[in-house]
Amino acid sequence: MTYIAKPKVHHPSLKKNALGLTRRDYEGAITTLCAGCGHDSITAAIVQAFWELDIAPHTVAKLSGIGCSSKTPAYFLKEAHGFNSVHGRMPAIATGAGCANQTLTMIGVSGDGDSLSIGLGQLCHAIRRNVNMLYVLENNGVYGLTKGQFSASADPGSMSKKGEANTMDAIDSVLLALTLGATFVARSFSGDKAQLVPLIKAGLAHKGFAFIDVISPCVTFNDHEGSTKSYAYTREHQVEVVQADFVPMREEITAEQTPGAAKSVMMHDGSWVTFRSVAENYDATNRDAAYNYIRERQKEHEVLTGLLYISADSRDMAEQNEIIPGPLTNLPFETLCPGSAELDKLMARFR
Repeated sequence: MTYIAKPKVHHPSLKKNALGLTRRDYEGAITTLCAGCGHDSITAAIVQAFWELDIAPHTVAKLSGIGCSSKTPAYFLKEAHGFNSVHGRMPAIATGAGCANQTLTMIGVSGDGDSLSIGLGQLCHAIRRNVNMLYVLENNGVYGLTKGQFSASADPGSMSKKGEANTMDAIDSVLLALTLGATFVARSFSGDKAQLVPLIKAGLAHKGFAFIDVISPCVTFNDHEGSTKSYAYTREHQVEVVQADFVPMREEITAEQTPGAAKSVMMHDGSWVTFRSVAENYDATNRDAAYNYIRERQKEHEVLTGLLYISADSRDMAEQNEIIPGPLTNLPFETLCPGSAELDKLMARFR
């Protein structure tokens, strides 16, 4: 993978977060993706989210597999830990890393090919185990590195750049995540940073597996008329299911709202946020209702975006398996090696 470092020169007037870091401190290498690629817009949203949450880059582990999407981690948080795994095997690496050091903030970036084809089994078990991580799926409906063949997420009837129609049904990653029990499910569009940044922030703060499918048009192979993953199609058919913002845990701010009306509220940093109360018939905590509503919108050829489902009582894999908190490298020798007597007791349980 080609790595082109960005200049370290920062403008002195750049705004700093609570750690004294500017947004530039959360960037990585210069992108080598095609100009206009939706993945680069997602990178910008990830950089913005980490900067706004005041997360120290060296406390982050970023992981990926193989594909255009899996080059993304090179372009943000240059000071973070990183691992570019074998094609489709990123969830297993993330599972192990999360068990070994629960203090890390885990983010995995994958694509529809890496996740829904060769890596489908890996993704399913990461969801089922509720691995504590943010999983961003950059969804463009094609295999960009191998010249634009249909991926598993390509909608039936969509046209390739060569004019061929896809005859197979698509795997909808959002419906898959809901079916397998994901505790945080969202969908967004790479061209809608105002929606995507709060979703990423909420996903990073979630305890458990936070899954965000992001429609990310491939400008080289899948941004033409007839594609259902193009910029034009997504903007025309995008339907935001709920307007939401993310506010980190601080002293409670209260405000009364009237359904359907706008309300301006001052945040902790002195800024003002205007909220609009949305329809009362959508419940993001009801998994079955979320699944059915997504299916209904699909019949109308609409791309449903926003926070689609969240579990209020999520227990991640580490909690379920009573894994010792903190990095395993910090454990004393006596804890790691309790002696032959304890080993004999453990082995007796399996006889």
